[in-house]
Amino acid sequence: MKVLISLILCLSLFSACEKDDINFNSDFEKSEKAWLSFKNTWNNSYQYTVVNGSWVGSGWETKLTVTNGVVTERYYKYTPAPDSKQPIIEWTENESELNTHTDSAAAETITLDKVYEKAQLDWLLKRDDAETFFEVNDDGLLFQAGYVPNGCVDDCFVGISIRKIEMVDILGVNAYCR
Repeated sequence: MKVLISLILCLSLFSACEKDDINFNSDFEKSEKAWLSFKNTWNNSYQYTVVNGSWVGSGWETKLTVTNGVVTERYYKYTPAPDSKQPIIEWTENESELNTHTDSAAAETITLDKVYEKAQLDWLLKRDDAETFFEVNDDGLLFQAGYVPNGCVDDCFVGISIRKIEMVDILGVNAYCR
């Protein structure tokens, strides 16, 4: 009898530690499965573009290239607000130069596997003090995951917004775009 009670207790504790702590749990799991399928189809080689902007009209994008599961290039472009006198800023880091531009709003140099991990462990967590957002593209791949704290009015999104995922073959030729 003690073994049965211990087993029931253990199972109830184990089930309490599942993904119930995240918003959009079912949609996230479907998207993660779609991602794993795409990743395997294209030998874990792809590009994805992260975008962000400010309410004043400026915007920036970062394109990350992943080859066989390793980030090999990061491209960044900042476009100022239309009425600004600031210049457009643009640069590319190859594999040996990654993360050398530290004075920009460039996206973190991570793979989409890490994006899904951060979405699950942080950006999509249930919070009483924030509104959570989750979107996928037509193929079910994650395009937005994050949250905005309640009461915040300008540039408060914490997470990621992806504009495009391009699968590339091992020769680096774009083979699929979404």
